[in-house]
Amino acid sequence: MNEVFGSSMLRVEQPRRGPFAKSRYKVLDGDGVVLALAAPADGEGRAGMRGVVPGKSNLDARAVLLTTPDGDPLLFVDKQRGRDYTEILNPEEETVGSFVTERVGRRYVVYDGAGALIGAVAVDVPRNNFEVSDNDGTKVAHVRKKWAGLATHLLTTADKYSVEIYDPVSEPLRTMCVMTAIVMDMNLHESKEIT
Repeated sequence: MNEVFGSSMLRVEQPRRGPFAKSRYKVLDGDGVVLALAAPADGEGRAGMRGVVPGKSNLDARAVLLTTPDGDPLLFVDKQRGRDYTEILNPEEETVGSFVTERVGRRYVVYDGAGALIGAVAVDVPRNNFEVSDNDGTKVAHVRKKWAGLATHLLTTADKYSVEIYDPVSEPLRTMCVMTAIVMDMNLHESKEIT
C-alpha cells in the first residue's frame, strides 16, 4: 500500500449526502489528488459477505471496498457488528491488520495480519483527534476530524479528516494509520448522533 498512501499528509472525506448514505469516502493527498475511493462492498470477497446492514446505528456491521480512482481494488474494511473488531483485508482476502476495541470510544489496539500487536489509537473526549502510536508508544500519526457545524453533522455524511503521518512509518502500520480515519468514522461517527 505504500505506493498509494506514500504522502505524509492525507485527507479522508465523505461526500455530502443524506444521513443514510453512509460508508462512502475519498482519500486524497495533501494537494487534493484523489488516491482512493471507498463505497459499500457489493458482495465480493470475505468482507463483502457481511454486506451493508441497513439502519442508522454505528453498531451495525458494514463493509466497504477501497479502490483506486480507476476501480482497481485496494482494501476491504470489514467492520463487524458492534465496536469491538474491524478488519482490513487486501484484494486476495488476506488480513492486512485489525483494530480491536480496548476501551470503547477511547482506545483501540492495532494488530498486523499475523495477529501481532503493532500499535494503538488513543481517542480524545470529543472523538475528534486520534493519535496513532507504535508499540514503543512513539506517536506515528495524528488523525483529526474537522467539525463542520451542527446542521452538517446531523443532516449529512460530510465528515472530513486530516491524516498526518510522521515518517518513517513501516508497513502495515502506515496503511493502518490511513485506515484509522475510516474505521473511527464507521465506529464512532456514522450514526450522526450528538454524543
